[in-house]
Amino acid sequence: MSAYRLVFTDSYLRRESAFIRHHPDLINRYKKVLRLLELDPLHPSLRLHKLKGKFRDKYSVSITMSYRLVIAFVITETEIILIEIGHHDEVY
Repeated sequence: MSAYRLVFTDSYLRRESAFIRHHPDLINRYKKVLRLLELDPLHPSLRLHKLKGKFRDKYSVSITMSYRLVIAFVITETEIILIEIGHHDEVY
């Protein structure tokens, strides 16, 4: 059973589709990241960290050292809202 429910916004799903199309080699790693997020967003391999500046209310987790997911937590409802996926330089 998952500890958190992942919420996929429409804009995220469009970005996810493009990301997967351009990076089919990362599909398995990406799926692992999603499973870990559901079970334990604090898992060390995710390298969860709070962002600064205009993203100060959001967090980032790593797919690889170059690719990130930007997420927002809605802790009170045990949800994780997925916002952005892409290269480190593109999502920040």
